[in-house]
Amino acid sequence: MSSEERPLASPCVSICALDEDDICTGCQRTVEEIRRWRSMDNDERRQVLLRCHERARASGMLL
Repeated sequence: MSSEERPLASPCVSICALDEDDICTGCQRTVEEIRRWRSMDNDERRQVLLRCHERARASGMLL
């Protein structure tokens, strides 16, 4: 992350509940991704956000 690049914001939507696979039903992050978010650089965060989008699509949350 360059010194000029601001950290990407958390995808948290304040609907914090884990499903049977330990994935948050609000933001679609795993427990580990939530736990590590603050220490991730923006490249890691982008990868997490892509996985969240894929999970949301697979679960039917997105078309």
